[in-house]
Amino acid sequence: MAVMEDYWHEVKEQLEYAKCIAFDGCHKIYLALDETQAQWFRENYEHTQTAYPDVMLATLEKWYEDSCPLKFISAVETNEADPNEGFTSLIPQCAEDEARREEEEEEYA
Repeated sequence: MAVMEDYWHEVKEQLEYAKCIAFDGCHKIYLALDETQAQWFRENYEHTQTAYPDVMLATLEKWYEDSCPLKFISAVETNEADPNEGFTSLIPQCAEDEARREEEEEEYA
């Protein structure tokens, strides 16, 4: 699934800047890219981790695998002017479905 490999590559790149990762226990997975966001997640999410990037990657892969079908991974950083602009989608919802469709299209092309 080349599409998923591309998404995970972006996650790996962003982990170099992550202060922590967070998981709501269902489908929302985040990389906090600054200390303000990391502190918010530590205070509001039951599942958080701060570690070396390779350790956080292994945790993200486990969380993603264990998530419900609506799962996604986003990076978030503080944007005082527009908080919604602080979110960057790394693995969108339904990414695995998209990857499967692309794979099937390549098979039948």
